[in-house]
Amino acid sequence: MESSRAEWVERFLAHLQHQRRLSEHTVANYRRDLLRLDEFADRQSLGAWNELDAMQVRAYVAWRHRNGLGGRSLQRELSALRSFFNYLIGEGVASHNPGVDIPAPRSEKRLPKHLNVDQTARLLEIRADDPLALRDKAIMELFYSSGLRLAELLSLDIDSIDSRDGTLRVTGKGAKSRVVPVGRHALAAIEQWLTVRVVLAPLEQKALFISRTGQRLSARSVQQRLHHWSIKQGIDSSLHPHMLRHSFATHLLESSGDLRAVQELLGHADIATTQVYTHLDFQHLARVYDQAHPRATRRRKE
Repeated sequence: MESSRAEWVERFLAHLQHQRRLSEHTVANYRRDLLRLDEFADRQSLGAWNELDAMQVRAYVAWRHRNGLGGRSLQRELSALRSFFNYLIGEGVASHNPGVDIPAPRSEKRLPKHLNVDQTARLLEIRADDPLALRDKAIMELFYSSGLRLAELLSLDIDSIDSRDGTLRVTGKGAKSRVVPVGRHALAAIEQWLTVRVVLAPLEQKALFISRTGQRLSARSVQQRLHHWSIKQGIDSSLHPHMLRHSFATHLLESSGDLRAVQELLGHADIATTQVYTHLDFQHLARVYDQAHPRATRRRKE
């Protein structure tokens, strides 16, 4: 009996999780995108994935765009579709990839939001007087010190950090490992957290960051705690974990100008991904120029 469309989606997701070792968050995004595609396939009365053609993919893109989806999100959905069909072709289920050469509508390129240096300093000057506050301070210091992704931070174990060398081994996208430096403030915050972690953690728990009940911390919990501290510290921004990663990259590039080093530290496979921070760096330089140069054309008149 032939597998249904939904069964092939589940096989592909299992392949992403177990063979390609993608994070749970990434696999969940693929699931959401492909379930929408499956919904569209129902509308088109398709019996199997091999019946989907390029004209129908264009209709799918138009349908999603009419429902308010922007260009960047459509690019992601098309990428999921292409990856899925490459898998189906490899399994002998599909003979062609209908998403090849189908463009998404253009959208304005949004620069990643980040905190300035003063905002970052204010955020990290928290009064850590209980175990959870000590944990949260260590988390935020580590995000900013080493530019980690949320999934990377959540996957850390106690033995991931070498306190003597001031380094951290982290597993990024595609199960690729890299070693990144950890700043002295982050190391000090982690040491403080470890002194109280023993009270919460069962002996068999290896996770570096755990919840009140001793379980490995969830993504949602980290997001909620960062939101809590942004309000408490008076940060005029909707703080999320990736914003601290962006702040790390932006401040490092402003100080060093070394794009290749920032690429390595962030774990980007392609330097084109890192180049977005050059736009942020130019904005910073332009502001300095406007404020300091006596003949700056945009300088505010006295």
